[in-house]
Amino acid sequence: MKIDRIELFHVAIPLDKPFYPAWIPGYPQTFNRFTLARLTSDDGVQGIAAGVAFEREREGLGSLLGPYLIGLDPCDIETGRQRIREAGYLGWSNFWLEAAFWDILGKVENKPVWKLLATNPVEHSENQRIELYASTGEVHPPAQRAEEVLRLRDQGFNTVKIRVHSLDPAADIAQIETVRKAADDDLQIGVDANQGWRVALIDEAPLWDLERATNFAHACADNRIAWLEEPLDMYGWDDLAELRRRSNVPIAGGELNGGWHEFQVMLEKGCFDIYQPDATFGGGISDACRVMEACRDQGLCYAPHTWSNGISFLVNLHLYAAGARDHPLEYPIEPPGWVPEKRDGLLAEPIIADSKGTIPVPDKPGLGIEIDKDQLVRYGEKYFDMSSKGLAVKTIREKGLFSALRLARKKRRH
Repeated sequence: MKIDRIELFHVAIPLDKPFYPAWIPGYPQTFNRFTLARLTSDDGVQGIAAGVAFEREREGLGSLLGPYLIGLDPCDIETGRQRIREAGYLGWSNFWLEAAFWDILGKVENKPVWKLLATNPVEHSENQRIELYASTGEVHPPAQRAEEVLRLRDQGFNTVKIRVHSLDPAADIAQIETVRKAADDDLQIGVDANQGWRVALIDEAPLWDLERATNFAHACADNRIAWLEEPLDMYGWDDLAELRRRSNVPIAGGELNGGWHEFQVMLEKGCFDIYQPDATFGGGISDACRVMEACRDQGLCYAPHTWSNGISFLVNLHLYAAGARDHPLEYPIEPPGWVPEKRDGLLAEPIIADSKGTIPVPDKPGLGIEIDKDQLVRYGEKYFDMSSKGLAVKTIREKGLFSALRLARKKRRH
């Protein structure tokens, strides 16, 4: 089996209302944008992956990827990862593409990807449900946020995560005090400070140091907060480890860190109680799986980040399903701007939590991604489409016939 075709799409799904992400203060997000990749093998098996996009920044990705991926065995995950890594040296880092290889492998093996990843898959069954936590994405006035948290509780969620992102430390503490007071003690509340990767694109953004993070962690303990997420810079490993020693609430993070080589250092230093790698942001599925296994071995929690789009949510859902499942899985939701129908806009069916705040364990082969073809036509713009024959023609045009033949022989031997 060989990869015979690569297709890339710009996807832009309009939101019903502007969404104001806490991590980009002042920015009105009006589209759910991402890059969709579809790899097809020479016997017709397709693999899907998606990488979050701010605009159309991956315009040249196809011409970079074509020579690297066409002709590879899609079931050879390690070689695929290496080629994606090499392409990243020459251009954009794109480990999110690894998911398409796993998608094909799962279909070939007739197993959901989580079963390929799980070390003890017998312990889990497809009939089990996965508990979610409602992950809000904006910063609202405390009283308003308290009402919204109670509505999420009434929808069935037992855990809700809120955001704090004020220039004034007292305002952040007032936020958690108000929400905690309004919610019953049987409702778990997590807090995300979004300090791991500060963005001040539009408005000024707060920048926490160890002392501010320590003071806020103490306030979290006083208000029975379940965990504190991304309280310091994603590379401030020594400060994160010190904060964890000082804090009486679990510290979480790692959503944008770049792969196992970074997580290995964080694990050695003891930065987090809860590790949250996103397999579509960092080092791909393979590295996220290594983090999951390390958490299991060290008695730590693994709860992947999922804020992006429905396809990426499914990728991280498979990783979560393969693990201990000892912490609820993040479920991004912030009506009216960010709702499942827009988050999952290309999926044949949006991923909807039931009345108990759960979703089923995936049971279809591969990643179980079913694209709505009409929605793809409506919201997707194909900007690259290359087959193995097309690559051969392109190489002949650019390099000449003899050079193209020589390169083809070398690639076959390699």
